[in-house]
Amino acid sequence: MMRAILVGILVVMAASVGWLTFDWYRQQNATQAYGAPFTLVDSHGQPITQAAFRNQPTILFFGFTHCPEVCPTTLFELDGWLKELGSEGKDIKAYFITIDPERDTPKVMNNFLGNFSSRITGISGPPDKVWAMAKAFNIYFRKVETDGGDYTMDHTASVILLNRKGDFAGTIAYGESEKAALAKLKRLEAGA
Repeated sequence: MMRAILVGILVVMAASVGWLTFDWYRQQNATQAYGAPFTLVDSHGQPITQAAFRNQPTILFFGFTHCPEVCPTTLFELDGWLKELGSEGKDIKAYFITIDPERDTPKVMNNFLGNFSSRITGISGPPDKVWAMAKAFNIYFRKVETDGGDYTMDHTASVILLNRKGDFAGTIAYGESEKAALAKLKRLEAGA
């Protein structure tokens, strides 16, 4: 009998330590600054700042309009996820930020995004400011020269999720299942 009580106490203590460690880790990561102030231009030619990423759940995807596969696929999937969510995802705002601002002007971004969704807003601007924003969000990108004097861009392929405060809330990996992506977006919308 005494042994069972002792085992029970040890189990409760171990669970408590585990929970406290998890909660501490979650709080430490939730308070870390993510991103940085910026002033750029949206795909409608209007100024946009980091304030656009607050007061609603937000999706960010960094890419470029000349991308042969990853960007069009991700934008197509993102549009499908938003449609599937319907009214459950009505507050979610989605942004496609170029990492190729030399070619991706606001007009180019607007025309490109018109092929996917009216719910996704493009963001562009001067290269130094766009690249500073991408770096502030820990986005990898690199210009890769191709034959004939042209170039392509290597870049992070994950979708970034921000909560209503504009803080990091997770990612959706390239190629992640629709079921997993929708579950993450539902949690994002619910504020969990």
